[in-house]
Amino acid sequence: MSLPQWIQNGCYAERPEYLSSYGYVPWLSAGITFCALFGVSGAAHIAQSIYTRQWWGFLFVLGALTEIIGWAGRTWSAACPYNDNAFLMQISTLIIAPTFFTAGIYVILGRLIQIMGPTSSPLTPKMYLLIFCTCDVFSLVIQAIGGGLASSASSEVNGDTKPGTDTMVAGIVFQLASITVFVYFFFIFLKRVRSQVLPRNLKILVLAACFSVVMIYVRSIYRTVELLQGWDGYLITHQAYFVVLDGALMVAAVGVFNVCNPGWLLMSSPKRPESDEMELRDNESRKLQGSSLDI
Repeated sequence: MSLPQWIQNGCYAERPEYLSSYGYVPWLSAGITFCALFGVSGAAHIAQSIYTRQWWGFLFVLGALTEIIGWAGRTWSAACPYNDNAFLMQISTLIIAPTFFTAGIYVILGRLIQIMGPTSSPLTPKMYLLIFCTCDVFSLVIQAIGGGLASSASSEVNGDTKPGTDTMVAGIVFQLASITVFVYFFFIFLKRVRSQVLPRNLKILVLAACFSVVMIYVRSIYRTVELLQGWDGYLITHQAYFVVLDGALMVAAVGVFNVCNPGWLLMSSPKRPESDEMELRDNESRKLQGSSLDI
């Protein structure tokens, strides 16, 4: 049933004759709780990034800020469940937010590769950022287009939301595939360094990154299945699943790096002998080339 324009633009409490775009009324307590949790995590990441001078840590800040905007939209919807602006505010930002967290993990893996040596990974640190950030942006563009089409159709009388929903599903499936490939390369990295004696700080960072990747991956599977079921599917119309499998998992994914902060853990990490030997061989090769040119 299409909602009348006046109820989509205003702020009205739940009415039995109308069903909100969520299929329920968002919990006020959940909205306030997650705004607070992401706010604390984001503020801590600002302080930690400035203290350690690891400016790429602001990727986690941007992700937390985007989550706050999304959960603020759901908090708004708790009072105004039919308001279209509040609904679009939360659905667009909560889809985007985890991308900043994955970008931070790409940087962490790149730093670990630099420390452990180039033989620890089939890709260079720059390639991880180039390939997977490009994939993330591409998937988000597809999801944004699909979301716009679905939202526009839902506001029309007898509007067909299927084309927009299918486009969103294509985008999120592509994102899931991209994360799956990243998980594969991350597994290769872990397999190659498992025989080496890692310093305690690097072990902690690797475990934290593994934990965060698992949280994001599980959330991606949930969002994929959710959209595959459609806007009136079981998962999307039952709020508890979203609170646990999106909100709670993303708090864990970003919060683990407050406790196991990459800036602190990387500050005291010397280069591995393999890296030093590689640099030494490169320097010797350059000297030999220079000598041959002089002759």
